[in-house]
Amino acid sequence: MRVLVPARPEKGKRMWSAQDVARDQVRRQANGLDVAAIAEKVAEAAVRERETAEQLRGNGSFYEFEMDRERSAAIWLAKHAEWQRVRDFMTTAGWGVYEPEQDTQGSVWAREREERRAGAVAAQGAVGARRGEEADELRAEVWLSAASGRRFRVVADRAGLRPSQVLAQLAERIVVGEDGTVSVPPFTPSQ
Repeated sequence: MRVLVPARPEKGKRMWSAQDVARDQVRRQANGLDVAAIAEKVAEAAVRERETAEQLRGNGSFYEFEMDRERSAAIWLAKHAEWQRVRDFMTTAGWGVYEPEQDTQGSVWAREREERRAGAVAAQGAVGARRGEEADELRAEVWLSAASGRRFRVVADRAGLRPSQVLAQLAERIVVGEDGTVSVPPFTPSQ
């Protein structure tokens, strides 16, 4: 009989989208800038958007440390759009300088990002706690002789369990004597 333990779950996805990253960066960088400075940022973002799009198509070279071309291009596309939104918002509102706290749409997005971040941090903490527990776990593959395997199957069937569950219950009850002997007191496997 062979007892296998399932593999660990896959790692999670990114916490923030390209739009989230762009909106956060623009919100911080735009703070206190006037309309002329924002217009310069729009022009700069347009250039970077075009460059990363060309590099994505293979018409340019990325620095060696830039591994994710699609992500970089998506972020610059989103930054360009966000700088334009800030510029248009300031022009419509008649602002002299950008104040992130007064930008209602930007503030809504910032709160949503913070909520997602807090949720992701909490989830990561739970994963870390589980991994800490898993570090003490033992995952094993056990090969039993035909006779032992048959006995395990009979015991498991009577208890309504899988053989691996009976083995786990057996392992939980192991007693190690002072002289190093290993024994298991009699017990009845249960669900």
